[in-house]
Amino acid sequence: MKEDKDNESPKEKDSAAGSSTGMGIGIGVALGAAIGIMMDNLAVGLAIGIALGTVIGAATYTSKNNKNDE
Repeated sequence: MKEDKDNESPKEKDSAAGSSTGMGIGIGVALGAAIGIMMDNLAVGLAIGIALGTVIGAATYTSKNNKNDE
């Protein structure tokens, strides 16, 4: 029997989205710092990393929600 995810409060959903995004940004900053050091331009590397991390976090959150809906 499946749990009904519709009973989940909006606060819990926001928390899950925030943790996925935060995790993605953390990973992105680490990768961006490495890219920035290799390019000898840390600021650009960090900007790229934060952008990629946000996308990774959003994709992770969406993927988790799609699995829960099935």
